[in-house]
Amino acid sequence: MALMPIVATMAILMYQVLVLKGPPHIPLILGIGITALFGIARGNRWSELQQGMVDNVAASIPVLGIFMVVGMTIGTWIACGTVPMLTKLGLVILVPDLFLPMVCVICAFISVFTGTSWGTVGTIGLALLGVGESMGIPSYLTAGAIVSGAWFGDKMSPLSDTTNFTAAITGTNLYAHIRNMLPTTIPAMVIALALYSYLGLQSGAGELDRQTINLLEQTLNDTFYFHPLLVLPMVVIGLTIWRKLDPMPGIFLGVITAAVLAYWLQGASIADIFKVMMSGYESQTGIPQIDKLLSKGGIMSMTWVITLIMIAMAFGGVLEKTGCFDAILQALVRVIKGRKALVFVTLFSALGFNFASNAFIAYTIPGRMFSPVFRGQGLSTANASRLLEDGATMSAPLIPWNTGAVFVSSTLGVPTLLYAPWAFANWIAPLIDLVWGLTGWFMPKVSDTELQYWQETQAPVLHEQQLIPASRVKLIELIKH
Repeated sequence: MALMPIVATMAILMYQVLVLKGPPHIPLILGIGITALFGIARGNRWSELQQGMVDNVAASIPVLGIFMVVGMTIGTWIACGTVPMLTKLGLVILVPDLFLPMVCVICAFISVFTGTSWGTVGTIGLALLGVGESMGIPSYLTAGAIVSGAWFGDKMSPLSDTTNFTAAITGTNLYAHIRNMLPTTIPAMVIALALYSYLGLQSGAGELDRQTINLLEQTLNDTFYFHPLLVLPMVVIGLTIWRKLDPMPGIFLGVITAAVLAYWLQGASIADIFKVMMSGYESQTGIPQIDKLLSKGGIMSMTWVITLIMIAMAFGGVLEKTGCFDAILQALVRVIKGRKALVFVTLFSALGFNFASNAFIAYTIPGRMFSPVFRGQGLSTANASRLLEDGATMSAPLIPWNTGAVFVSSTLGVPTLLYAPWAFANWIAPLIDLVWGLTGWFMPKVSDTELQYWQETQAPVLHEQQLIPASRVKLIELIKH
């Protein structure tokens, strides 16, 4: 019975995504209604269900604020010239024989500092695809390298919506979450770069189309004033990461730095800067590649994902209030016997929900369900957040009907099933997760700081087959269990 609302909602979602080719918002709202009717039939009052939704959405408000600031970041970083400078640098340093690994590295670099895989694909990724075609490299190989690099940044950047959301949904410190993804992300990227290097040497790449590159460079030079100080926004973000500053003020400092540079170096007015922060930068160079490359950002560009997160969190809240999550957890605890089973079930649940709906559902439901189990086994919830990222974030561009894959295929003009086998980093990372799950390597235990956080927030812990407040679980008992 507890599975019925979830199954019904997933069925509507799959029909919307696969058949109607539409966004997941309305099916999720219908799922909230279905679950509410289920709860009322089982004796819940509407006021209780509503409060559960409000509480869950309220818990996501800090993350939603970060998304707004990230939108401002993208717009101001373009307006001040930082993103165009990175684009120009990427176009200048390309070497034909090492084109594919360099594409992966460039996309990873830009994605880390902008926090958006979609923005990277739609900007520098699109430009690099054209360069690869001029060199005679198959578009599916270039697209695979672009996706590997772009989703590396999407997973590892403190500016990324998925990174912030996954850390929040599991109750994990953002920087602890990022650090704990290194044991799967770095080996996956090293293997991917080795494979791209081999493929690049075998592809017989020709010379670069210097005429096209020169046109793009000249257009960027005519539009922006490039100065060494344009690295400052990146330096500021790097310092905030190094100092472990909270994400919101850290990212906002990057916005302010970029805004000052846009005013000082690019001659933008205060009104122009405010407009960029709200609606994004609008490029009008007359060169289609450049205009598509740079017309991005702003708070309004984040409304699609912000509304989706609010609805998804409300759906999770009503599922919790009806007792659906608790019932499912009690059933799963009989199946999950130890670390290996927990890793396997969490990873493939994230992949399965992403296959059936979208990444944010794949974070929300498994994140809410399995984080208490990790706590109960004395494991850091950073393990759970890593598995959710590798199972959901990295698989998003590989599932043809997923919004991530739809965006990539429509933007680059390469079918998902053609580039997916060559997006090495995306499917190697989950395989490494299984290795660490089997061996127990790189599976951190709960820390004193994390336990204190659980106690302060009354985070649920699945301990001795019961959900109980973390404040009632002693540290020694937790670790022994």
